[in-house]
Amino acid sequence: MSSTYTSYQLIAANLPKALARAAADPVAARETKFYLANIGKVKTVDDFLNAPRLYDYALKAFGLQDIGYAKGLIRKVLEGGIDSKQSLANTLADPRYKELATAFNFHKYGTFTTGFASTGKDVADKYAAQTLELQAGEQNEAVRLALYFQRKAPTIKSAYAILADAALLKVVQTALDIDPSTSKLNIDKQAALISSRLDVKDLQNPAKLQKFLQRYTVLSDASTFDPAASPAAVLTGGDNQQGLNADLLFSLQNVRRTR
Repeated sequence: MSSTYTSYQLIAANLPKALARAAADPVAARETKFYLANIGKVKTVDDFLNAPRLYDYALKAFGLQDIGYAKGLIRKVLEGGIDSKQSLANTLADPRYKELATAFNFHKYGTFTTGFASTGKDVADKYAAQTLELQAGEQNEAVRLALYFQRKAPTIKSAYAILADAALLKVVQTALDIDPSTSKLNIDKQAALISSRLDVKDLQNPAKLQKFLQRYTVLSDASTFDPAASPAAVLTGGDNQQGLNADLLFSLQNVRRTR
């Protein structure tokens, strides 16, 4: 079996080609064709919420498919828009909500919203990226996380952005040898810990980003070894599979993204 780093590099080295293959997947291609042919018919938030196939496609494109059932939340996000600092999209910690509200800005553009590329080709491109990452995850979850981190890196402006996204946090904890149990700490203390080990500005530098992801993929493999059998696993601080504390996830949704 190939190492995580090797598998990740095979995809990342020619990402456009990999994305094209993902977009050509029969299921993805069929859903994209339907979406592009019909999204222009959506004129209001209600239209969007009441078009299951279009709604599901768009939410998957923004990585929000797991909360698709929460239509009340999505409605509030879209109806509030992004112009006001007090809008729900701007106050939720998870940046994916603002990304969705920015693309589907019914609050500002009304019935013209779905006439822009932001709700057409741009969404289709995001859907292809999600498809690629999910396909990679079927073989190796760490590769999926590395591809996701690479895609989101340009949008990471602070440690709080990392804390607001469980997938980004897992990568950072592994790469920086941060014990997952620190997720139980106060949010500000967690942010300070990450900032003490990572300058988020480095993530905007392609060379530094690749070096960071190389470390993550190597240590991700090391963390899967039996600690008694391999000293390398000590680098990861033991079991890195622990999830985020549920109370923390809830509280993160109420931390302002502007911190």
